[in-house]
Amino acid sequence: MGLKEARAFIERNDNFLIISHVSPDGDTLGSGLALYSALRYLKKNAQIACEQPVPPLYAFLRDSDKVLGYDEVKPFESIIYVDCADLSRAGKLAGFALRAKNSLCIDHHETNPLYADVNWIEDCAATGEMMYLLIRELKAPLDCGIAEQLFCALATDTGNFAYSNTTAQTFEIAGKLLESGIDLPELNRKLFRTMRLQKAKLIGLTLNRIELYLNGTFGISYIYKDEMLKLNATDADCEGLIDYVRDIDSVELACTLRESLSGRIRVSFRSKHDIDVTELAAQFGGGGHARAAGCTLDCSMDEALTKIKEAGFAFLS
Repeated sequence: MGLKEARAFIERNDNFLIISHVSPDGDTLGSGLALYSALRYLKKNAQIACEQPVPPLYAFLRDSDKVLGYDEVKPFESIIYVDCADLSRAGKLAGFALRAKNSLCIDHHETNPLYADVNWIEDCAATGEMMYLLIRELKAPLDCGIAEQLFCALATDTGNFAYSNTTAQTFEIAGKLLESGIDLPELNRKLFRTMRLQKAKLIGLTLNRIELYLNGTFGISYIYKDEMLKLNATDADCEGLIDYVRDIDSVELACTLRESLSGRIRVSFRSKHDIDVTELAAQFGGGGHARAAGCTLDCSMDEALTKIKEAGFAFLS
């Protein structure tokens, strides 16, 4: 299934709930909000929801205040999952699947298990690329607000167009978005040159905790929930912390572990060159992309560190 099937799904339905994934990032929010704008232009009933609030970093996006929480969702007929690599990424909102007449998943993770009724899964830099193509296919206008939302999706999921997932199509779409009149320097400042003090302190914790193994090729760092609480830090403040581990010159495989408020350990993997971290994440029921993947462990931090180290050692041997 692909673009044509996604368009047909939208054309034959009228009352949508758009779901962004837990720990919302620029791709799920930018793509979801752009689709929300397009559906409203097409005179469709639409609402967008996420289990967690919009991070301050993305609050400048148009209609970010329209993102509903779990208890605010109104009756709907059709669900559209945006950038949700599996159903668990919808969090508590996954329970709404039982209320839906049908569902569509738009996602760019190759490990997606095809959990919706209609699944458009494409190996591209960001779900924002797919959403751009869908909005054009629906003949909705690409105004400045939608262009900002989609540019946010592309730029954040490609590391500001620096990751290996960036393609000629990514740049082509970015160029089309720039033609809408968005303020690129200001957008870049908001997305990549602004951070909360809490994030700056988390960066310090991450750097101080880095441990290197296997001649420096395997790097690990970690953060406890008590440290998050003490700093009044959020999930959004943790975005990008793993880059500081991966960017060490000798590191080929990077991993960060973070203890959530529930006590579960959220694990992120990043790699360089030819290491496919989806294979590593899959050992723990996770998934993602070849160079960026993750999983969640139900154990203590000490146990999680032991498991991840053992898996990493075996993986690189």
